[in-house]
Amino acid sequence: MIDQATVERILDAAQIVDVVSEFVTLRRRGVNYTGLCPFHNEKTPSFSVSPSKGVCKCFSCGKGGNAVHFIMEHEQLSYYEALKYLARKYNIEFKERELTSEEKQAQNTRESMFVVNQFARDYFQNILKNHIEGKSVGMAYFRQRGFRDDTIEKFQLGYSIEERDALSQEALRKGYKKEFLVKTGLCYETDDNKVVDRFRGRVLFPVHTLSGKVVAFGGRILSTENKKLAKYVNSPESEIYHKSNELYGIYFAKQAIVKQDRCFLVEGYTDVISMHQSGVENVVSSSGTSLTPGQIRLIHRFTNNITVIYDGDMAGINASIRGIDMLLEEGMNIKVVLLPDGDDPDSFARKHNATDFQAYISAHEVDFIRFKTNLLLKESSKDPMKRAELINDLVKSIAIIPEAIVRDVYAKECEQLLHLEQKLLITEIAKQREKLLEKGNKPERASEPEEQNTTSAAPEPYKTFIPQAGREGQEFYQFELQIIQTIIRYGEKTIFSVPDENGNETKITVTEYINSELKDDNLSFHNPIHQIILAEAIENIHRENFIAQQYFIKHPDIEIGRLAAELASNRYELSKYHSKSQKVTADEERLHEFVPMFITNFKSAIIREELVHIARKLQDPSIMNDPEQCKSIMLRYKELHEALQILVKKEGDRIILK
Repeated sequence: MIDQATVERILDAAQIVDVVSEFVTLRRRGVNYTGLCPFHNEKTPSFSVSPSKGVCKCFSCGKGGNAVHFIMEHEQLSYYEALKYLARKYNIEFKERELTSEEKQAQNTRESMFVVNQFARDYFQNILKNHIEGKSVGMAYFRQRGFRDDTIEKFQLGYSIEERDALSQEALRKGYKKEFLVKTGLCYETDDNKVVDRFRGRVLFPVHTLSGKVVAFGGRILSTENKKLAKYVNSPESEIYHKSNELYGIYFAKQAIVKQDRCFLVEGYTDVISMHQSGVENVVSSSGTSLTPGQIRLIHRFTNNITVIYDGDMAGINASIRGIDMLLEEGMNIKVVLLPDGDDPDSFARKHNATDFQAYISAHEVDFIRFKTNLLLKESSKDPMKRAELINDLVKSIAIIPEAIVRDVYAKECEQLLHLEQKLLITEIAKQREKLLEKGNKPERASEPEEQNTTSAAPEPYKTFIPQAGREGQEFYQFELQIIQTIIRYGEKTIFSVPDENGNETKITVTEYINSELKDDNLSFHNPIHQIILAEAIENIHRENFIAQQYFIKHPDIEIGRLAAELASNRYELSKYHSKSQKVTADEERLHEFVPMFITNFKSAIIREELVHIARKLQDPSIMNDPEQCKSIMLRYKELHEALQILVKKEGDRIILK
């Protein structure tokens, strides 16, 4: 689809820090950057970005790669679509051939759904601004809410007329497929196969992904004639929309959240919009549903501090309570603000500017333990049983906090508020922690290693043993991966210079040395991808300007590219050798020490693997009762053991890689 030269231009232009920072808050740490991983739930940053290598990696879940791999994973795009995404970002022109009708038919469903949503957004906006019903009903509603034109434009608000199939007919007329109108939830199909608009007679609030794509819609009905109709209707769950993982307003708020290092969490669409218009932009909404872990993790990627703002009525209070424990479990620093009775964030924001709003927040926000204690104390009053329930409830909340220091601080505050002995609280918190650990961290039973064919009647040296079904957890595999990492990082570097018969020096590269050592002992890598990497490194090693790391990170095979990026972005360098003068010797200067050691470790591990299997066979009664077979295996064991002793002498000081 895209020629290789254009791919190279895209990869060269795509600065990894620039790409990742659109979705993750990065902080400099030495020459690299770190942040919370966007691909899994974590409380301590383990996602590292290396500008010099052009790669990123999470050292917890393992996901990462170059800029293309990151976009593929984050935006759920194909390799080709991720390249197009980056080409558009960096204004790189590329030519692609016209797709055939079959290829058009097979285009990615997700992308097609996003395209249909984009059309619907534009359609609803146009109706709001230019249609008589849109202006008299939809625009009148937004004006009544006090929304300015720039605010309406910013949030891409719209309106759907009362007609049953106005949107669907316009979409079908313009060539959009019924399949995707239904899949996105913009329409639904009746029993008689007619397509009906879901949001007719409603004002529309588009929901955006972090990158600004429209992933869903929320629609509020304005007519009060039919009491049976729900006030709000949202897009149903689909391939592109999972409500529990989306936050309304996150696309518009993410920069302000980072800048303020705080996020305000409210309940509804209009709450977010009114606060933005008043000048408070670091605000998102859970869209009227109970807070979910996915939504919390989305906020946590940008800040550790969250202030929950709810209405001052009892429903708002209960909603605050329900969400607190989940926020605590994610390691968030939580404050709670209850607005004056009769106010919600929407109405309160319309009455105050940003300065007054922030002042009210500062004056009335309280930490979760004080908020929850004061609230529950009112309910428990003088009832000892209710008071005991309150204490138990608070203990459970404190126990789920991941950081021990924070738990201790809250325990002390709880002690003062409830006039309890701290020792009692700490004991109860410890009990709850034990229950949580037992529930969530049951050790899994390790599986037995697979049998390998290691029987050999001939007294051959260890070189004949090649693992056939090795597992990635086995020792030899870890050393194999270590060797591959060395090829990717330093494959083209010179490890030795060997004089020929004329006195001239022949330079031996790391790749050539590794290949020669493996061939001498008739060994090969277990992993097929590792075999390909070694073969291609040998093939290209003398090509002008060949740099192994760049070559493999940009490899057209996605799996090879991912592996190369992962190994290039390893958290630890191969060594940190300190001399007496405290100068650090670079890994590259010690390749002549490391590489032979890695090869020796690899060979030793293979021998140990076979020795383990031979020892198991010698426990088999049928073998022990066969003198000839037993003698042959014992001889093999003895020879392998002697070979291992020779290698152990070569190993010297170990260098352990993480």
